[in-house]
Amino acid sequence: MLGGSGSTLAVVNSFVPEGGAITARLVPMAWTPIGVFTGDAWQNVGIARAGLFDWVDRTFPPEDERSFIAPLRDVELLNIEDVPEEVAEGLAHPAVQIVQCTACRRLCVRDEFVWKEKQLCAWDYHTQVFGRRGPWHNGAYEERHFETLPTCAYVAPTLLQEKDVEAVVMLNGIAEATARAAIDVVLGADPERSHLAVRTDGGFTVLRETQGGA
Repeated sequence: MLGGSGSTLAVVNSFVPEGGAITARLVPMAWTPIGVFTGDAWQNVGIARAGLFDWVDRTFPPEDERSFIAPLRDVELLNIEDVPEEVAEGLAHPAVQIVQCTACRRLCVRDEFVWKEKQLCAWDYHTQVFGRRGPWHNGAYEERHFETLPTCAYVAPTLLQEKDVEAVVMLNGIAEATARAAIDVVLGADPERSHLAVRTDGGFTVLRETQGGA
């Protein structure tokens, strides 16, 4: 492993040049609120042996707070214990499909956060859907409201705090009818405050504006 950054990991199989160049494989990486994920679409790049370390410096500049590189004093690769803990944990999981967020271009896991047919990262999804302009609701839902609930892989509590929003109910592994009934009890008991039910992987999460919210 030569190094990595906030979006890419570079690895090589051999330092023996082929056709005058060393082949490095670039692995896309998505940093998410729940950890790092590596992509399944790798790209190969040819690098002149004499210019290898210059290429590493340019590709993983120190200005990127998430960049890390192998020692440049000799031909030496990073071992797994030398890389950031988040990256090591990400490498332990199966590779996934990675796309760019249509709002900020950040790399993210495909289909985890989709809004209005657009792929978004967790940050932009939380801003657009759980922000002030999101589909907030007062009082119990009607049946039709459940058919158009926002759907995402998960809700990130740390991102909610930035929006003056809190998660008040998490329902997982129970029947749909039971979950809907529980959601309506919560929303109906506090009709003066705005709530938002969200479908997540395995269940529902109910959000509520905090006292400091809109």
